[in-house]
Amino acid sequence: MVARCWSARGPVQRAAQYAEHLETHVLPELRDIAGYVGATLLQRDVHGEIEVVVITWWQSFDAIRAFAGDDVETAVVADAAAALFNDYDHRVRHFDVVMTDGGQ
Repeated sequence: MVARCWSARGPVQRAAQYAEHLETHVLPELRDIAGYVGATLLQRDVHGEIEVVVITWWQSFDAIRAFAGDDVETAVVADAAAALFNDYDHRVRHFDVVMTDGGQ
């Protein structure tokens, strides 16, 4: 399994808007891709700004290519999501999942 990690920073009051965007626009699209396993949204307050980290879980890089295209490290960020943040990653990071334990 592969974890795809992306982060962004912006005003605290926009955190709920981003969570809604992820839930209503992004996740339904991802669920239609063979090899998509799931997603996690993390957030924290950093000096009055919100930082979000999105981790999506994939069975393979082939599955990720179906979503992101040939350059799998290019971040896929809709204009509506980008508008919610002051800064965001334009490149993502991938990690091989070596071990997981428990749930949430």
